[in-house]
Order: sequence, then C-alpha cells, then structure tokens
Amino acid sequence: MGSFAPPRPACHRRKARGAAYQGQERDRSGGRRAMENDADEGLVAQVAAGDRLAFRRLMERHMPLAVRVAQRVTGNAADADDIAQEAFLRVWTRAGSFDPTKARFTTWLYRIVTNLAIDQRRRPLHADLDLAAEVADGEPGPHATLEAREERRAVDAAIAALPARQRAAVVLFHMEGLSGREAAAVLELSEKAFESLLIRGRAAVKAACRPRAETAGRIP
Repeated sequence: MGSFAPPRPACHRRKARGAAYQGQERDRSGGRRAMENDADEGLVAQVAAGDRLAFRRLMERHMPLAVRVAQRVTGNAADADDIAQEAFLRVWTRAGSFDPTKARFTTWLYRIVTNLAIDQRRRPLHADLDLAAEVADGEPGPHATLEAREERRAVDAAIAALPARQRAAVVLFHMEGLSGREAAAVLELSEKAFESLLIRGRAAVKAACRPRAETAGRIP
C-alpha cells in the first residue's frame, strides 16, 4: 500500500489560501503599477529621473504627432523634423516641470511643438501642407481630379497665409481634432479668446478662397 498523507489542519489551509491571495494581489498591484508607469504621465516622471528608456518610448509613441503638427503649423515640411526633435529635447530637459494635475502630456507636447512652430513662422513659408479634404471615394475623371487639387492648393495657401496664432488655432481644432477647451489650453488662451481666434482664421481662409470659387463658377 502506498503511504497515506493526512489532510492538513484547517488553520494551515487558511494560511495557504491567504498566502496565495496575497500573491495574487501583489501580481495585480504590480500590473497596475506597470500600466501606470507605461502611461505618458508615468513615463514623463521617469524621464525627469533621467530614464533614457522611458524617453525613447515617449519619442516612439508621439514623434509622429510632433512632426505632423510642426509641418501643419509652419507649412514647411523641411523644418518639421527639426522642430519635432527640438520639442523632444525640451521634453527631456524640462520633464521635471511637467505637472500631470494641470494637463495631459499630449497637451503639454502640443504646446511645446506649437510654440516652436509659431516661432519658425518668422521665416518664409511654403504652402505644401496636406490640409484639405481628401477627394471623395471612387475614380473621378481628370477634370474633377484637377479641380480637387486646385481647391486643395488654394486652401493650403490660404491657411499658410494666416497669422501664426490663427493658423495654429485652425490646425489644432480642424486638423488635429482637439476640442475648443484642449486647443485653448495648448495656446494658453481662455476658451472665449480661442473661439475668437478660430473665427478670424476661418473667415480669412473663406475670404481668400471665395474669389477662386466665384471664378470657377463662371467657367463653362
């Protein structure tokens, strides 16, 4: 006969269950901490402590956003990479000043990139943005495609000609999809002031595009 192992006393079974439960809780809490550290705000805190790996993860996650916004606000694709790199250099050097109770990391990054891009607007601009609406699905004929391209260039040129802050307002709200409150926070304006800035920018774009639309309407 094989040896018979008597059941452990109840107190031992309770201790075993308690130890297992505590282990599960440690695993859960460890998982929560990992998720918190992987969030943008957690990564910024690590960057402030000099963590280069956390900085690399932030760059991989948000560099496309920085390049896109820089290009849209400056209107110059050649400068977008430089602006994005400078923005992340500032993230590295100023991470300790970031306050997650006042803004999300993306709002802070939008602000850094937008301010750099507005400063860059002092240089000559090139209307090479991809800001206009895409051509509708389907296969338009040559005339329709040409007309869509011309409209696109007209809108791009009108946005490129806006004063820097009006252009930033149009880009953040219409191109980046930020809410009025979020875009106002990026530009450090009140919501009312941002709305006024956006209205002026939109009106200027419409006014610039209207003569071409009227001319196009007279062409048979």
